[in-house]
Amino acid sequence: MMKFIYHLTMLRSRKMIQKKYGTEFWKKFKPKSDTLFKDVLKKTPNIGESVFSFNYAYAPSYVAWYKTMRSLGLDAKQADELMWLMNEKMLLTVPKPFLHMAGKVYLNGFRKKAAKHERRQKNGLHPYDWEIAFRDIDDNSFEINITKCGFIAFAKEFDADGMLPGICNVDYMISHYMGNGFKRTMTLGYGDKCCNCHYELTGKCPIRPEGNFK
Repeated sequence: MMKFIYHLTMLRSRKMIQKKYGTEFWKKFKPKSDTLFKDVLKKTPNIGESVFSFNYAYAPSYVAWYKTMRSLGLDAKQADELMWLMNEKMLLTVPKPFLHMAGKVYLNGFRKKAAKHERRQKNGLHPYDWEIAFRDIDDNSFEINITKCGFIAFAKEFDADGMLPGICNVDYMISHYMGNGFKRTMTLGYGDKCCNCHYELTGKCPIRPEGNFK
């Protein structure tokens, strides 16, 4: 899955990156990123059964992309924005009419697995896994407080702390396109004590949080 995510996103993003930063940038970006991804992937452990397994599958790609962008001269804001656009290209591989259907299916499954994850974490979690507190509200909504983020731990290990909090905002994009309700007033990536996530199977979500990137 990690290799699939990386290579499909690179394929989908090629023309966009070339248009934004030029062909010469792409010629440098791709081989440097490919090499770094392979290196990070070799050092990426399996975190086992986790409700965040799909999220975690992006971690090696995020590290490779972010560090390569910075090494080629992009500042933190430019790297955040380009990673945002790459995520959007990957997500919109799925035609928009199908994304709403996929959103409900995904969140329904996520809710069921989250309750199980909360019980399982009492026996200990992998250092790169997420620690949560789950609360079911009604048929359409539930909440998760994330008190430990696997992305933060992974980024620190690979000296890519700067990729947060930019990637945190991708949650809004995904919910927006999938037709799910989502809001959050605290985010670990911004230095808050937790991510207080509120999800709705059917709802509305802005494509970016208010104020875009802080």
